[in-house]
Amino acid sequence: MSELITLKATARPRAGKGAARQARRDGNVPAVIYGNQETPETINLEYNELWKQVLRGHFTSTAIELDVEGKKHVVLARDVQVDPVRDTPLHVDFQRVGKDGIIRVSIPMHFINETLSPGLKRGGVLNIVRHDVEVFAPYDKIPRFFEINLEGLEIGRSIHISSVSMPEGVSPVIKSRDFTVATIAGALKGDDDSASTTTDAAAPADAKGAAPAAAGGKAAAPAAKGAAPAAAKPAAAKPAAKK
Repeated sequence: MSELITLKATARPRAGKGAARQARRDGNVPAVIYGNQETPETINLEYNELWKQVLRGHFTSTAIELDVEGKKHVVLARDVQVDPVRDTPLHVDFQRVGKDGIIRVSIPMHFINETLSPGLKRGGVLNIVRHDVEVFAPYDKIPRFFEINLEGLEIGRSIHISSVSMPEGVSPVIKSRDFTVATIAGALKGDDDSASTTTDAAAPADAKGAAPAAAGGKAAAPAAKGAAPAAAKPAAAKPAAKK
């Protein structure tokens, strides 16, 4: 489960690009808190503290308690704008958690024990249909990831969402069908078939290519025989001149 982390923030009285640039010059990251039918609030976060939490990972799937000058908000980071060159945070959008404490979040899928899958050992391929799954979860019970054990799975097996173990209170957003998360597909034979076809096609081509050459050699031989008698016959003598 993800932990509820705490970040301190200060109110930012002015909104707009100018105020955001000034916040960055002061070593802060501008942000906004919205949602839960309340008025949006513009705030500033201390850059180093925010960056530490971003580097820990799972920042957008972890509930955060924002302490804005004594007023606390339980929020979820919905969008983090980053510098295109330095990849550092420029702005953060936070969504307030509702009174019921249930939020919608994407959870990554982790696959373990690939070496214990007979299908993968035989040359099968793990075809991941969904790298993450959207779920409804209490803000204080958000899973960091879902784990799928591939042990014993043969080629042709499909892993559905119903086989994924979820904590109490966590449920997939899609409830109308038991959708597929991953499959163990057979080895692709396209490359092997095309390679063998190319080899088979190349062999007759070489044989045919050699045959005309041999035939050409035989055709040249009669020409040589025809030339030999011509060369052997002496030139006809001219009749003697009459006296």
